Amino acid sequence: MHVLVTGGLGFLGRAVGRELLATGHRVTVMTRGRGDRNPPPGVELVTGDIRDRARVAEIVQEGGYDGVVHLAALTSGRDSFADPLGYFDVNATGTLNLLMALDAARSITAPAALVFASTNIVYGSQHHGALSEDLDPHPESPYAASKVAAEHMVAAYAATGVIGAVTVRPFNIAGAVDGVTDTDPARIIPNAFRAITGQLDHVTLNGDGSAVRDFVHVTDVATGIRLALVACTPGGCQTINLGSGVGTSMATVVAAAEQIAGHPVTVHRQPPKPEPSSLIADISRARTALRWTPKKSGLTNILTDAWEAWPESLSAALTATWPKQPL
Repeated sequence: MHVLVTGGLGFLGRAVGRELLATGHRVTVMTRGRGDRNPPPGVELVTGDIRDRARVAEIVQEGGYDGVVHLAALTSGRDSFADPLGYFDVNATGTLNLLMALDAARSITAPAALVFASTNIVYGSQHHGALSEDLDPHPESPYAASKVAAEHMVAAYAATGVIGAVTVRPFNIAGAVDGVTDTDPARIIPNAFRAITGQLDHVTLNGDGSAVRDFVHVTDVATGIRLALVACTPGGCQTINLGSGVGTSMATVVAAAEQIAGHPVTVHRQPPKPEPSSLIADISRARTALRWTPKKSGLTNILTDAWEAWPESLSAALTATWPKQPL
């Protein structure tokens, strides 16, 4: 299968490209021309911006792709409040541009398989217990709303029979692949490592750090996306969670990062914030529909991989100063 991956130079995109190549697929990544990131060996590059409708159409027409993995997006809920139109432009209109390109090319290509990466954030904070795909979305930011809008477009277009689609909703993607890890300063694991290496003087927790989240290894998500590609059936659109199915508190993440790195972390506690106490994926549909199981998403494995790939890691020097204890 020849697969186009939009946003394929990002953290998840790199893992998806490697996963597809390793299983015999041909991979082309659409990039805006970033010079600071290189693709995995074997990946082909085409230059284009998801907001440029004419260029996206040209890429799809010329590529003759059998499948598309759509990852290109803006992804910060906090930033989306300051730039809501920008988020809708990239996440919603960008998805529309891609669908229109697929529609324009349908006379010369077979129905495409489309995997769209949404987010668990669409569930909002009003639900309790494991989050099932059958729950109604409750977007609480322009980011989440833009993803819900894109989900609706993908489902509506798939219903015409021209494509088969799967929308995946990854939870908190972490770990590392190919020596690359997540460095997003809005996330707890990168900030714990910044505090360990002296790039921050502390890590901040809300309240007692008891808020529970679902962390999933980036390579497990990439495997789920690869399996979703072959599960696409023209006229159908499934929505599938990709998480570990296990909840971990923020305080536990910080303590485990200390153990992995072999060095303590200074923690500053802020007053509790009005946030959901627990966001955990129900992954039963992924197990059934994709025959997918998260194999690398244990917390120890996630943090070990992320720490070993951490830029400017001080792990060797710090390990000698603070002995590790069993997790």
